[in-house]
Amino acid sequence: MRIGLISPPWVPVPPPAYGGLEAVVDRMARGFVRDGHEVLLAAPANSSCPVPLVPGTAAVERDAPIAGDAVTELDHVARAYAALADVDVIHDHTRSGPLYRHRPPGIPVVTTSHGPFTPDLRHLFSHMQCDTSIVAISHHQASTAARIEISRVIHHGLDLDRVPAGQGRGGYAAFLGRMNPEKGIHEAILVARVAGVPLKIAAKMREPEEREYFEAKVAPLLSEDIEYLGEVDESGKYELLGGAVALLNPIQWPEPFGLVMIEALACGTPVVTTARGAAPEIVDDGRTGYLRADLPSLASLLPCAAALDRAACRREVEARFSTGRMVRDHGELYAELVATTRPGVGVRPAGPGAWAPQPVAGCAGPRQGRPTLDDRSDPWEHR
Repeated sequence: MRIGLISPPWVPVPPPAYGGLEAVVDRMARGFVRDGHEVLLAAPANSSCPVPLVPGTAAVERDAPIAGDAVTELDHVARAYAALADVDVIHDHTRSGPLYRHRPPGIPVVTTSHGPFTPDLRHLFSHMQCDTSIVAISHHQASTAARIEISRVIHHGLDLDRVPAGQGRGGYAAFLGRMNPEKGIHEAILVARVAGVPLKIAAKMREPEEREYFEAKVAPLLSEDIEYLGEVDESGKYELLGGAVALLNPIQWPEPFGLVMIEALACGTPVVTTARGAAPEIVDDGRTGYLRADLPSLASLLPCAAALDRAACRREVEARFSTGRMVRDHGELYAELVATTRPGVGVRPAGPGAWAPQPVAGCAGPRQGRPTLDDRSDPWEHR
């Protein structure tokens, strides 16, 4: 198939540091190519994912905020859909894209809900579902969708060949995530102190709210045994996780998936986490980590994590959370949608100019079709 992927305009693909969604999109793109599909990716211009990129997108700075204004996202979405008029299926990972009015006709569109189904988002998805297939990333997340129709539950995946197995000999627990109260950094510090286990914290801290939380709740508790490392890149992440006796992940909200948990398991590192959201779908209690509801229980079990079988943790990712499985699950959904939406249309052979955007009837103005990718003039000026 020819697959169009749309990633948000805020973070390059793959992300240079923090960026779970963008890491997933990168693995999907690479995985589809390995399976023999063609991929065209709409992502920031400084993305390094080794697939063809939609031209005309903007580059982003490494330390830019993860989310920005609606105009930036809509411009990115419009350019993406203009470039994807000749694909078989489009998977849009933006918030606004599935509601874009000028989607190419006859091409099925899939979107993934990467966050919680809050009342506001359920309202948006209720409008999307009439012509967009919605993927959930965990069964728990799907259970909160209310009247939203979920086409598939597809867990995230990971390339084990890109993750070195760690020995866990650092003598510390690790925390990895965002500097946010929902992620439970303050709670992780309390658990580590009670357990008597040193803690190393790597977290994104770019937004004003993140800095305020750090100054109020985290900085006062830092010490020789409680260390904040800043934001780490991919190699730094796996070095941190691989040396840890456990990932300490006392999440304070029903997290839809928790990519950091499978990253830790891939390193062979057990996960000690609160039993919220998708955590019970990822961690096998007593085998690949510990799931508990309260902080005192986590503190009592954190020292025990060092005795768990690290090889079993890595095998769990290989068996259940591989990129190959994730890609196959999406590929099966795409094939069903193509067969249903465009009956009798087979996969077309690639050829010169395969990705050239095609004119679409119904666009206003003397230009019959959408603005071209290189046209940065105001699309309303001809009205």
